Amino acid sequence: MTSEQTSAQLKSALNAVGARDSVTDIFFVACGGSYAQMLPVQYIVEREAKAIIGNAINAAEFKARAPKRLGKNSIVIALSHSGTTPETVEAVEIARAAGALTISLTHDLGSPLDQASEFTVSYFFSPMTMSPIHAAAVLTRLSFGILKIREGNTKVDDLDKGLAALPALVDNLISQNLGKIAEFAEAHKRESIIYTMASGPNYGPAYSFAICLLQEMQWVHSAAIHAGEYFHGPFEITDFDVPFIQLVGVGPSRPMDERALTFVKKYSQRVTVLDAKDLGVTSLPDTVAEYLAPLVFSPVLRVYADKLSEAKGHPLTVRRFMWKMEY
Repeated sequence: MTSEQTSAQLKSALNAVGARDSVTDIFFVACGGSYAQMLPVQYIVEREAKAIIGNAINAAEFKARAPKRLGKNSIVIALSHSGTTPETVEAVEIARAAGALTISLTHDLGSPLDQASEFTVSYFFSPMTMSPIHAAAVLTRLSFGILKIREGNTKVDDLDKGLAALPALVDNLISQNLGKIAEFAEAHKRESIIYTMASGPNYGPAYSFAICLLQEMQWVHSAAIHAGEYFHGPFEITDFDVPFIQLVGVGPSRPMDERALTFVKKYSQRVTVLDAKDLGVTSLPDTVAEYLAPLVFSPVLRVYADKLSEAKGHPLTVRRFMWKMEY
């Protein structure tokens, strides 16, 4: 997949958005790690949209809820890497039948999701890197593109500048921190549980790390704790030997992260902190830095998982149930 192909596909989809008489809702529909990538773009719509409502929802739940607002004024954006996730394909079919504009992202053109959708945007996949044509970046471009067309949002130029800077930023970050990440892996290779904590747009990467990289790929018990929810129950499990990974953002949710971090560091000696400021996010355009932070956290966290898998002797590709039986 080339940048030109992805950009052309995006342009076609955005032209269709502009041709709609009205857009009142965007439903971001997916499952698992793909659903996690929808959380930061829902955040973008909530922060930036003047009238459009954004809602990220699990594809099976989308079918079960049967939203009454779904119709000709809706855009349904779906994501499935393989394009074969049954729930996501069915959600798009339901949306299209209801008159919604359907736009899907998949790595596999010709897949069932591609065939079910009016418009498909393909993307580049390399999980320990980031570029403007990675899935998370394409979702961000698509979301801001919609807001520009429908509401005159002016941040697309800054977004493009920030996205152009990400490949070198992420590559340098990873190369500079490989030793530190390897130390984390060695120190945590026998842990049966590791919690992740974040807020704002960074809750998406934290959620993905917990349910996909730790639970699914490493069989490590985990939960993604929202930093704003930490003091409303989860902080009771904090102890000196309980491991946490805390993501600290740069946007308006940062005080929530800092409050949680202050407490967890006081009572746990096993806290790993990934601060967006330390990761260079503040070097990106200020108007969009908070939205680009998840695109930095995601590949960095993937390296943490990769090194942990090496230390544990448990490849990320090993599964007990997934793809091996009916479920």
